[in-house]
Amino acid sequence: MIRRFRADLHIHTVLSACADLEMSPGAIVRVAKKRKIDLIGITDHNSTLQCSVVKELAEEAGLAVLCGTEVTTREEVHCLAYFKDLGTLEEFQEYIDLHLPSIPYSPEQFGYQAVVDRDEKIVDLIEDYLNVGISRSIDQVEQEVHRLGGLFVPAHIERPLFGIFSQLGFIPDKLNCDGMGIMSQSIESDIRNRFMLKRDVPLVKASDAHVLHMIGSGCTVFEMNEITFDEIYKALKCIDGRKTFIE
Repeated sequence: MIRRFRADLHIHTVLSACADLEMSPGAIVRVAKKRKIDLIGITDHNSTLQCSVVKELAEEAGLAVLCGTEVTTREEVHCLAYFKDLGTLEEFQEYIDLHLPSIPYSPEQFGYQAVVDRDEKIVDLIEDYLNVGISRSIDQVEQEVHRLGGLFVPAHIERPLFGIFSQLGFIPDKLNCDGMGIMSQSIESDIRNRFMLKRDVPLVKASDAHVLHMIGSGCTVFEMNEITFDEIYKALKCIDGRKTFIE
């Protein structure tokens, strides 16, 4: 039976230097549940290390999690990548680590990159700055995501920085996107007209939350039988009556 699920698929944790320290796994889960969100996406900058703890806590609370990351490509385009299981997620993390430049930074100036456990205790501090472009192009990143069976969604395409249009000026013909991310305050029709996007290109509105009060400020509704990776894929592709729409 087709049901409707509210999803916010672009949320940062304390692992992202630009996120507030209040963005702990437990706090994210509590706020998402309070705001009647059914599915959240965890997408820290160039890292997947906080996903497993969020997923563990969310499952205990009856909240679904799509694990992923926000990759910065060589062209400095921010792209969301999501994966079916923690095994492929770990493989993609190895790919990022292989191509991420080692750039020390000042956490006092840019923010801490903390990995925390379920009790909000810090278990690691990442020393190399994560919010930088890796040495692979957007095409190469997309191909690796799909090689691992993941979903590839350029993030906040209308942003004047780090969006696909601001950085490239166009969508490469051979780029295989499973959707296009838009910001919480944007209007779908305006974005489609502005960038001449066809109706069959799924837009995914999300909060890009870096602070707790932003969670759920942008949501996409998924019409599907249940919350599984395969059903999410079908909804994005409008297969077997599944679909998405922006609330």
